Formats: sequence, C-alpha cells, structure tokens
Amino acid sequence: MNQTMTPAISLALTLALVPSFVHAGNEDIWGTYKIISATVHWLDTDQTEDAYGKHPNGYITYGKDGRMMVLVAYDGRLKLSKPETATIEQRDQLYSTMFAYSGTYTYSGTSIEHHIDVSWNEAWTGKTVIRDITRQGNRLTYVTRPQTSPRNGRLEVVTLVWEKVPESKVP
Repeated sequence: MNQTMTPAISLALTLALVPSFVHAGNEDIWGTYKIISATVHWLDTDQTEDAYGKHPNGYITYGKDGRMMVLVAYDGRLKLSKPETATIEQRDQLYSTMFAYSGTYTYSGTSIEHHIDVSWNEAWTGKTVIRDITRQGNRLTYVTRPQTSPRNGRLEVVTLVWEKVPESKVP
C-alpha cells in the first residue's frame, strides 16, 4: 500500500510547491508604486527632459496573482467642469496626456515584461513591453529600450522612477 501512496504523495507535494516556484522572485516586486518622476532622453540630440511634466501622477500595481495595472496622468492636464460637453480637441488632449493598461507580468530581477491584454490605446493590446529595472530600497527605476516616440517619431529612451506605497489598512 505504501508503494501506491508514494506517487500520490509525491504529486501532492509537487503541486503544493508549484505556486511558490512559478512566482519565485515576484514577491520582491509585489505591491503598489507611485510615480515619482519620468524623463525622456532623445537619442538624436542627446537631450533629456521631463516626459510627462514636472509632477506626473499615477500608480503601478503588481499582484501576487501575476497581474499588473498602471495608470499615469501627465502634469498640467486639462480640467473640464463639464466633461460631457468636451470638444474633440479637448478629448484628444486628455487622451494624449495619460496612459493606462493591464495584463500579466514576468519579472526577472533585471527586467520586467508587461503582457498587455487591455489598454487605453488598442495598438498596445496584445503587445509585450519590456523595461530594464533596478531596485534601490523602496524605489524601482524602469528604463525603456530605445523606441520610436509616439509623440513625434523620434528615437527615445524613457526612465520612470516609482516609489512603493505602504500597504493601507482597511478598517
């Protein structure tokens, strides 16, 4: 009887260990982070400037379930008193001064891949974006690989700094 139970026990132990193996290392990144700064470095002129204004606002969250979400609004966005009466130009300005997407993620310790399954920009849906990543204390710094800017077609590298938000205690 012990011989027939051994494979079952072995399988049960293996299955019990799979979640921790699959997510090994991800616990280093789990949580919510607030954007601190974002700069863009233009490769054609070697100039660096604020990417989303001096004080962008936004968050990125990495869950234990392997899913992530990000929402970033640029500094100085248009504020409408009656959004339902927005002109096409105003809607375009609002659309072009934010980004948001969600999906799954793969974290290696030196890079992170966002596998996007829903996005404010349908051109990103179904894509994977890769960011090189470094950690310093409670901060994450992402650096994009050289890419064509959707704003002006120039080659750019964007650096984003995120700071971990303390877990909130719900009463």
